[in-house]
Amino acid sequence: MTLEGANVQLKELYRLRKEQETVIKRINRFHAKLSQVGPEQVEKYYDQLRSHYAKAKLLAESEASASSLCMEQLAGLLTPGQITLNGRKRADAGDQKRKRMKSDADSSRLSSPTFPRTPVANSGIVPGDQVAARVTADDAENHEWIVVKVTRYDRDTNKYEVIDEEPDDDAESGQQRKYKLPASCIIPFPKKADASSAPEFLPGSQVLAVYPHTTALYKASVVGPHRKKRSDDYLLEFDGDEEEGTDGLPKRQVSFYHVVQLPDGHRQ
Repeated sequence: MTLEGANVQLKELYRLRKEQETVIKRINRFHAKLSQVGPEQVEKYYDQLRSHYAKAKLLAESEASASSLCMEQLAGLLTPGQITLNGRKRADAGDQKRKRMKSDADSSRLSSPTFPRTPVANSGIVPGDQVAARVTADDAENHEWIVVKVTRYDRDTNKYEVIDEEPDDDAESGQQRKYKLPASCIIPFPKKADASSAPEFLPGSQVLAVYPHTTALYKASVVGPHRKKRSDDYLLEFDGDEEEGTDGLPKRQVSFYHVVQLPDGHRQ
């Protein structure tokens, strides 16, 4: 057993887990869409859901196999005396390193040098920021709001250029969708690092919020108890979020920086 062999297995395990995260996000997005489409479109989404579930199952099986191989490789590198509490400490340190690496990667993605980070349109929004965006027309029967990333502000047209970072589920190429939207279709999120500047929504307030584990926003009601700190999560009930076998709407926790004011004239 070699260190190189163990490293190869660890990389494969990491790749499989990242791919599973992407598939799970897509599954959650499809479930969210099912509540918005008509009967004639349901079967289409079910077919795509079946495909994603089959892929998730295959990835889970591959992960189990890769985990076993990884354990065998690591066991061959360690002597029995090394498998002690010290080994656990080293593993914990590795977990912390992976967390830092993920955090660093997220930060670098948002502050990519491709987008000069200067405020645009005097809104405080800078290229690289994630914002809530309405990607349907003003007169659409239902307004669709999603999380997008700002790439630039076009002063000639007074519109924001944004991209939906989630691959397009309806397109075989899986490309990211791009939009050019006026300021009326953009809502900046509260700053994650500055909860003191975030708006306060009291119990009973109607808000627009990111549905857990998706990049879609829906109308929701704030329910008690009252938050003690502005950085605390909100407890929300999403409109139309019924679950079979339960009374009333389920209460879901949503981070304060994923909750914004419900726009006037919102239709859902």
